[in-house]
Amino acid sequence: MNLNYNSNKYDRNRAVKYALRYALSPNSDFRYFASHGDGGGDCSNFVSQCLLAGGAQMDAKSQKPWWYKNGYNRQHDTWSVSWSVAHSLYWTLKSRTELKLPGIKAIEIPDISGLETGDIIQYENKNGVIYHSAIVTDLTYEKGSRVPLISQHSFDAMNISYVKPAASKAHFMKIWI
Repeated sequence: MNLNYNSNKYDRNRAVKYALRYALSPNSDFRYFASHGDGGGDCSNFVSQCLLAGGAQMDAKSQKPWWYKNGYNRQHDTWSVSWSVAHSLYWTLKSRTELKLPGIKAIEIPDISGLETGDIIQYENKNGVIYHSAIVTDLTYEKGSRVPLISQHSFDAMNISYVKPAASKAHFMKIWI
């Protein structure tokens, strides 16, 4: 899939198509961060790839950078912290909105009913640290309410429930460019 898509508008369909293609079988064009212990993994790297596929432009020069650069092999790739760390991705997306920076941004909304496919959900632990990112890849209805299904890495999954019992809070992030 061509990830050099250039647009001034976030293409949710392209982001979701990418997510569904690589949810269970990671894209070999990017380094895969295996889970280790209680932390780390590939979740934000995967979500960042989806955002890129949806038209987000990488930005290595602003005060809130978000980027990935391929090296001569996956072990020599480089990336911004915000590309691969959930807490940093969250604050970068919010800060880019508040600072009115060009490129990818997010507005945190109070309710899941405002989410669309291509938006993201980020999960906070009891210590107030955002530890996981996932992308909304489908919407279903339960008891008359619209409910998102997510795709993610760490563990790799496609169109699963957005509910994470271990999370103390979910952050509903409306993506825009």
